[in-house]
Amino acid sequence: MLRAAPTILAKGQAVLELMPETDSDWWEVEALLDLCFAPGREALSSYRLRDGVPPVQGLSTVARDQGGILAGAIRYWPVRVGDAAALLLGPIAVHPTHQGEGLGGYLMRSSLARARDSGWQRVMLVGDAPYYGRFGFARLDAVEMPPPTNPDRVLGLDLIPEAWAGIAGKVTRAA
Repeated sequence: MLRAAPTILAKGQAVLELMPETDSDWWEVEALLDLCFAPGREALSSYRLRDGVPPVQGLSTVARDQGGILAGAIRYWPVRVGDAAALLLGPIAVHPTHQGEGLGGYLMRSSLARARDSGWQRVMLVGDAPYYGRFGFARLDAVEMPPPTNPDRVLGLDLIPEAWAGIAGKVTRAA
């Protein structure tokens, strides 16, 4: 598979290349996620929605430094909320040596713009409202993640106006 031309991101002295994640990136991204998250992350209910479903091609992104070392990654998964299609964002991770440089925010903003440009209408995640609120995410009161998930952490973002209006129900795996 040919890789798309990378986006070059200059952050101070660091130059990072952002490219769509490919199958060959999978295990390196998994190692980054293991480094950045607590043991047992795969026991979370959001992982049950991802089992056996590939991430959304073109939205899941990796960032590499000039030496080719993985600096960050973001993934998206297709899900259903009731009868509506949605994106499940996550995980997003930035290597500790690149934290505090704005890479996570850049990965969020650029991938959300690509999702909107690709025709997706809505995106959701399970996370901290104070952090994700700065990107426009708000609590989804009518959306039910599989247990055990704290309902206060189920957040959504309209990629087009009113995309979450009237959307309610259980989150399930995409077919």
